[in-house]
Amino acid sequence: MKNKKIIFIALDCNIQRAKAVIKSIPKIKSKKYEFGLKIGYQIFYAKGGREFIKSIKKYKTFIDLKLNDIPNTVKSALLSIKDLNPNFVTIHASAGSEAIKIARKNSGKTNLLGVTVLTSMNKKTLKEVGHTKNINNLILHQARLAKKSGCWGIVCSGKEAAMINKKVKINTVTPGVRMPTDKSDDQKRVVTPKLALKNSSIVIGRPIVNGNIKNNFKRLIKHLEE
Repeated sequence: MKNKKIIFIALDCNIQRAKAVIKSIPKIKSKKYEFGLKIGYQIFYAKGGREFIKSIKKYKTFIDLKLNDIPNTVKSALLSIKDLNPNFVTIHASAGSEAIKIARKNSGKTNLLGVTVLTSMNKKTLKEVGHTKNINNLILHQARLAKKSGCWGIVCSGKEAAMINKKVKINTVTPGVRMPTDKSDDQKRVVTPKLALKNSSIVIGRPIVNGNIKNNFKRLIKHLEE
């Protein structure tokens, strides 16, 4: 990912809608990026979800499980999805080094992405759940822990990606991406796709999946080429 970034389309929708999104992905060749697919809870837990994931052949897949449990349970979770052969799966950095290490030991060819501070959180919500460090320091700490424990990359907002690239030198994936004129919805730390891609691969969902899918892709490509 350090050279060619991935634009993960977040399939946070039903399976029928997800199939329509996949069919609409532009068939373009770029030296800067390629498209991939992020599978979230809605499809993973849906009836037929696993079969749908197995049917994906052309794109790199990212199963966003955000594992956060005791080491043995994390191990069992990784073993249970081996048949899906995802390229990436997420685990919370806050699960701790032992859980991350055992996840890496049992993940096979699947790369681990350590989730740092969710992009729906800000200083106020962090304080609410008991964190006293500021966001940048907390994410920096988590990124170092993730790298040391065996994560291939981390998930962080575009506001921290450049800092992480410089200080930790680990791959980054940025969610909370919005087009310049879009509402931020429940996201707090947002950036545009073009800005985020300078430092990181990205995850973009609602600006593509909601509404007219083909027009949304056209708007995204136009934004990236401006």
